[in-house]
Amino acid sequence: MPRQSMTYQFDLFSAPHRGKTAATPQWQELPEETRQALTALIVRLFVDHASDASASQQKEVGHDA
Repeated sequence: MPRQSMTYQFDLFSAPHRGKTAATPQWQELPEETRQALTALIVRLFVDHASDASASQQKEVGHDA
């Protein structure tokens, strides 16, 4: 008989009425360390994305010249 896993991965795409996935924790329930790490990662994602968009626009402008 296969062993059942005790950990669950969050499934962002499943129907909410399915009971097999773990509930997404509220932000306030997360440990402070985790909130700080996630905030830093999200900020980095935004900054990197903005930098890439800016570089792409500069390339396009330079390409037209």
